[in-house]
Amino acid sequence: MSNIKNETEFIMKKYNIKANKSLGQNFLINDSVVEKIIESSNITKNDLIIEIGPGLGTLTKGLLEQAGKVICIELDKRMINILEDRFSLYDNFELINQDVLKVNLHELIKKEKEIGKITNAKIVANLPYYITTPIIMKLLEEELDLESITVMIQKEVADRLIAIPGEKNTGAITYSVFYYSETSKIMEVTKDSFIPQPDVTSEVIKLNIRKNKTIEVADKEFMFKIIKSAFMQRRKTLLNALVNAKVFLNKEEGINILNELSLDINIRAEKLTIDDFANIANKICN
Repeated sequence: MSNIKNETEFIMKKYNIKANKSLGQNFLINDSVVEKIIESSNITKNDLIIEIGPGLGTLTKGLLEQAGKVICIELDKRMINILEDRFSLYDNFELINQDVLKVNLHELIKKEKEIGKITNAKIVANLPYYITTPIIMKLLEEELDLESITVMIQKEVADRLIAIPGEKNTGAITYSVFYYSETSKIMEVTKDSFIPQPDVTSEVIKLNIRKNKTIEVADKEFMFKIIKSAFMQRRKTLLNALVNAKVFLNKEEGINILNELSLDINIRAEKLTIDDFANIANKICN
């Protein structure tokens, strides 16, 4: 029987804790999944690990044993006592009881690098599924000083995040993730790896943050606005979607730009590469 399963059941009983559905809690009880997440994060004593939503601390223990410092950001007040009881003897453990979307991660990372032996910062987390996308977009768009993000999320969302733009599963978010990071799939995780079992299969993915961006774009915010506009009406052709969103002044301008870039005027958004969107943005900006 799984050690983590026994440990989790013991902690839940001891503290009279049930998973909070509204916070998207499902407690991981699979030893090999925990090992794989930690192993694929490539943690060293020079690393600061920020763990988002540690819950009962299933991942935390392994992280503390390998990292220079672990900062856990947990919203659920019920978990704070448990985490403090479990890990108070570790001198590399810090706990923040706050919503991660409101935490100044820039300052957090900067401070740790200034005061300690920390040279790299990494995110490792079993993310709450209902708020996966806002968290990942915050981590990427704030251009934090991060090496990598290793997270377990819903498989359907994971497949969209790590798709290659222009290929199967492409969504607007695919381009953002690709712009900021190189992605890889680590493993699928079955429903029976959790208490309680979620309704969906999960997946562990890793985003290695790009030090150099792969595309040249004059105004990246404008490029992402174009991508968003194109995907808001993804059943329409790219031309019609961008005319409706007033990205192109009119159809004539749109046709001219697409022709100049050798793009089919009947193409749909999900068929474009990130370079195609960057070229459209650069053409309009000139």
